[in-house]
Amino acid sequence: MEIKQYIQENEKRFLNELFSLIRIPSISALPAHKDDMLACAERWRQLLLEAGTDEAMVMPSEGHPLVYAEKRISPDAPTVLVYAHYDVMPAEPLELWKSQPFEPEVRDGRIWARGADDDKGQSMIQVKAFEYLVREGLLRHNVKFIFEGEEEIGSPSLNAFLKAHKELLKADVILVSDTSMLGADLPSLTTGLRGLAYWEIEVTGPNRDLHSGHFGGAVANPINVLCDLLSKVIDADGRITVPHFYDDVEEVPAAEREMIAQIPFNEKKYMEAIGVKALKGEKGYSTLERNSCRPSFDVCGIWGGYTGEGSKTVLPSKAYAKVSSRLVPHQQHEKISQLFVDYLTQQVPDYVQVKVTPLHGGEGYVCPINHPAYQAAEKGFEKAFGKKPLAVRRGGSIPIISDFEQILGIKTILMGFGLESDAIHSPNENFSLDIFRKGIEAVVEFHQQYNK
Repeated sequence: MEIKQYIQENEKRFLNELFSLIRIPSISALPAHKDDMLACAERWRQLLLEAGTDEAMVMPSEGHPLVYAEKRISPDAPTVLVYAHYDVMPAEPLELWKSQPFEPEVRDGRIWARGADDDKGQSMIQVKAFEYLVREGLLRHNVKFIFEGEEEIGSPSLNAFLKAHKELLKADVILVSDTSMLGADLPSLTTGLRGLAYWEIEVTGPNRDLHSGHFGGAVANPINVLCDLLSKVIDADGRITVPHFYDDVEEVPAAEREMIAQIPFNEKKYMEAIGVKALKGEKGYSTLERNSCRPSFDVCGIWGGYTGEGSKTVLPSKAYAKVSSRLVPHQQHEKISQLFVDYLTQQVPDYVQVKVTPLHGGEGYVCPINHPAYQAAEKGFEKAFGKKPLAVRRGGSIPIISDFEQILGIKTILMGFGLESDAIHSPNENFSLDIFRKGIEAVVEFHQQYNK
C-alpha cells in the first residue's frame, strides 16, 4: 500500500491516538502535573508497542521519566535513534485560547491544542511513519526511540541519563522533529542551532527600601545602577563588550553567507509582523545572519521597587534582572557564563553589591549538509513537498542536541515540520493537517533513502 493511501485510511485513528496524548496535560514545569507526566509516558509506551516496536518501557530519571523503545532488524544494519519530548508548556493565559488547550479541536484544516505541534504532533509523525514501514515490511534498519519529559524546562535529567545508558542508546544517527520550516510552501532543514547562556542578576543597595524624597540623590538606586550596567554590555555597533566573548566565534564562511542571502525574506513584512519601524543589531550582518549564526545578548526580565497600582515614592533596596546570551557553535556556554560573571562583577561600583547567578545553558550545533542522513532527509522533503528544502540555521537553542554529539558521539538530523503560525508556547497552538500528512510521507522517504 502506498503511504498516501495508508494515511488516508488510518488518519482518523492517527488523530484519535494523538488526541489521547494531548488530553494529558503533561506540563513538566508544574509539580502538580507529576502524575500527568507519568500517564503521558505510559500512553506513549502503549502507542509505540502498537506501532510495531519489539519492546517499549518507561524508564526513571532524576526527574520525569523517559520512554524507550526499539525495533531490531539486524545487528549488521545501521540504527536510527528518534528523539522527541512529551512535555508541554503551560497553557496560560487561558483567556486567550479560542478553545480548551487540552481538548483538541480540528478547525480550518488545523489541530488546535497545546502540544498539537510542539512536540506531540511532530512526534506522532515519526511514530506513524515508522508504523507504516513496519506493517508494509519496508523497514531495513534498526530504529530506537527515546522520548523525554523535561525538554521544556531545559532537559535537566537527560545528560545524566545519556551517560548512564550510552550502550542502550547506541546508534548511527539521531532523527528529531522539533523544529520548524520557513513556510508551508518553503520546506527547509535546520542545519545549525545557537547555544545559550542564562543568568539572574541581583543588585543590592541600602539595607531596606528608602523614602525617595529623603534619600533620593544621595543614595544609589539599585534599579538605576542595574540599568547602567546592562546598557554597557552592547556597544553602538551591536557588539557584546565582554572581554574574550568572541574568541571562539567562527566567522560564517562566504559560501554560507551566500546561501543565507538566497533565503526568501521580506524585511518590511518582518517588521510589520512584529510591529516595529526599524531593526537593530550587529553592524555588518544581515537580519537573517544576526538572528541565526551570530551571538546576541538580551535582558529577558527586569524588576524591583514598587510596581503596584498608584504611586509609592520608594528608593528600592534591590533590583533584579534575568539575562540571556544566544551563542554560536564553538562557544562553550560554561566558559561564556564565567566570562560574563567576571565582567559584570568587575564593573560594580562601591555603592552597591551585585550577585550574578548562572542558571542554565547549552552548546550550539551544526550538521554538515554532506552527511548521508541529511541527504536522506533532503530527499524525504523533496518527495513529500515537491521541492528541495533549503538548508537554514536557526536562532533558537536545543541544548540536548549538542549533548547527543558530545556524549553519544552522534550527529542529529533536525527534520522538523512546524510553522511560525503554529504559535508554539503561545495560546492557540495549532498544527496543519496537511503538514502532518506530508511530514509522515517525508519521514517514510527518509528511512527508505537512508537504507540505500
